[in-house]
Parts: sequence; C-alpha cells; structure tokens
Amino acid sequence: MVSKESKSKIRVNKHRKLRNRFAGTADRPRLAVFRSNNHMYAQIIDDTVGNTLVAASTLEKDIKASLEKTNDVAAAAKLGEIIAKKALDKGIKTVVFDRGGFIYQGKVKALADAAREAGLEF
Repeated sequence: MVSKESKSKIRVNKHRKLRNRFAGTADRPRLAVFRSNNHMYAQIIDDTVGNTLVAASTLEKDIKASLEKTNDVAAAAKLGEIIAKKALDKGIKTVVFDRGGFIYQGKVKALADAAREAGLEF
C-alpha cells in the first residue's frame, strides 16, 4: 500500500529547506508568514539574536474588528499593510520574505504585495 506524507509535514520540510538559504539579520530582518485555517500571522524576526521585532495577526482585536472574515485574501492584504506600517514605525525598511513553506499564491501573495505597497522592500 502506498502511503503519502501529510501536507503539513511536506510544508514543514519545505520551510526547513528555505530557512537554510536565508536568515534575518539586524540590518535586514526576516518577515515570517504563517497561515492557519482561520487566521494569518506575520512576524519580523532578527535571527542573530532570536528576537521578534514586530508582530501582527488577524487575532488582534482591532484588526479582527475591521475585517469581515479572518481567513480570506482581503484579511491577508490588511495584515500586510499593518505589519509594514508597524515595521516602518520601528525603522525597518528592508526585510527578507519567509513564506513559511506555503505556496506563493493567494493569501501569502496578497500579504506580500500589500506589505510592498505600504513601503517595505523585499
């Protein structure tokens, strides 16, 4: 009988391979994206020290209140704008984009495009 690996295991393996290629530094931190079935999360991380510099998710009350749904492309775009705004307030202009092993389409792409339009460079 043929057994298939679960999609979540495959995604974790992809993410591990991606993380070997790049890391966030103090000059250029890493914008890490995670999406679950119900919410999206974005963090800007300095991997040299292991600190999260900026974080935002659709779980936060003010973000959740302004959204109709928390798991669609519009919510991802809004989250991209918010994370970019918070990063620019902290003085972070350029980042390395870490898609977390997710395919670069749909919600992940919407978040990245919105963050770019709001002023982040990657």
